[in-house]
Amino acid sequence: MLVLAIGDLHIPDRALELPPKFRKLLAPGKISQILCLGNLTDRETYDFLRSVSPDLQIVKGEFDLSLSLPLSKVVTHGSLRIGFTHGHTIVPPGDSDALLIAARQMDVDVFIWGGTHRFEAYELEGKFFINPGSATGALSSGWWAEGENPVPSFVLMDVQGTVLVLYVYQYIDGEVKVEKVSYRKGG
Repeated sequence: MLVLAIGDLHIPDRALELPPKFRKLLAPGKISQILCLGNLTDRETYDFLRSVSPDLQIVKGEFDLSLSLPLSKVVTHGSLRIGFTHGHTIVPPGDSDALLIAARQMDVDVFIWGGTHRFEAYELEGKFFINPGSATGALSSGWWAEGENPVPSFVLMDVQGTVLVLYVYQYIDGEVKVEKVSYRKGG
């Protein structure tokens, strides 16, 4: 099963659009489910994501206007429980101990968060942590080193039983670069 994790789009407030090369990759009919980590701030992008997969799961980012969106959700694929949240409720932001506590509270194997606009993926105490970054490369209010800018990114997860193969898509210098990371529950 292919699951897309995407977030922090901030269209049109901080970015004009999803990079066209990303848009082309996200073809309808290939992705089973989308986990959107919030800050989906325009209807056109919502409609586009819904066309990619009708199973669009969304959590509230700090700039989403809808009051009815949950702050976090859990989905199950195979034997993997996957929890996701925007990340603005994680304090300090992106802190590995705070993320581990949230993952334990949600009782999940995989924890996906957003808000920092930076891609990350790592394993800690048998759990897999993923931040897909900002799909548009939108500027964030976080600290960035001088000359460093957000890199547009999203992740596609291929979930088969206890194995998750993560494909990281990054838009660098006008080209889409793809990396692969694997996680096995209990292994």
